[in-house]
Amino acid sequence: MPSELDAEDDYLSMAFGDPAATAKETSLQRTTRLKREAAERGRVLSKKELALQAKAAREAALATELDSSNKGAKMMAKMGFKGGALGKTENARTQPIEILMKDDKGGIGMDSEKKRKIRETAAEMEGQQKRKKVDEDEYRQRTRDEREERKAEGQMWSAMKTLENFDTDGANGDEPEDSNAKIGSQQNNAMSPPLASINILWRTLAKHRLDRERERRMRYDLDQSLTQRADYEDPDADDDDKAALGTDIEELDEEDAELVEFEELKPAVRLEKILMELRQKYHYCFWCKFRYPDESMEDCPGLTEDEHG
Repeated sequence: MPSELDAEDDYLSMAFGDPAATAKETSLQRTTRLKREAAERGRVLSKKELALQAKAAREAALATELDSSNKGAKMMAKMGFKGGALGKTENARTQPIEILMKDDKGGIGMDSEKKRKIRETAAEMEGQQKRKKVDEDEYRQRTRDEREERKAEGQMWSAMKTLENFDTDGANGDEPEDSNAKIGSQQNNAMSPPLASINILWRTLAKHRLDRERERRMRYDLDQSLTQRADYEDPDADDDDKAALGTDIEELDEEDAELVEFEELKPAVRLEKILMELRQKYHYCFWCKFRYPDESMEDCPGLTEDEHG
């Protein structure tokens, strides 16, 4: 007969069963369950759900190795297959080839085509960045060169006027006259020397001055033609009168090949030639604005503007 302590232990270790598991299913519960299962079986799955089910079944089948109960494995066993890898080498693959299903309408090479386009786009963007950087550098360099060229051209015209003044007035040791006054006096002088006899280093300046004078006379002739008859001609006017009134036809100068060749040089090169002429012939420094007594030109820093600070 068990003791009271054993009875207490049995009481404490007693397990209570689940009432729901032991309870009998009622007819109402059974009817509800059958209706729910029938509705679940009769529900039409969507395309997405069907695709997920097919994918899960395919992955489960591929993950399952062939066993002796498989019909294919039995056929291979009859032909002498004992398991392991197929083929001559023992290190061949033993798992089935993975199947990749396409979910889109793209062709087989669509992925490689996309990768190729991505690479081309990346290369094009990189090329554009490089070209942009090169274009910016070229623009800065071109702007810098144009600024230096304009500066050299302005200095060239000033040096031309200085050399002209020396050639016309400073040959005897006198300081040249003011450039503007000199230009005005030569414009009023009808007997100007021919261009071919002028120093090539400042012949361009004389040619421009002559062109401006011709343009002024043409405008004057046009104004005079509006106040008198076009067929009127003074019979008593001689050649000097016609030249003074601008009624004679002035012949154009022939093309100066030497001047054309000189004007094709860059302004910086022409400026250097003019400055050398001033230094060698008149001992004059364009940057110092001073005429030295001898050819040594002592105390002159040098030929270029940078050397003068």
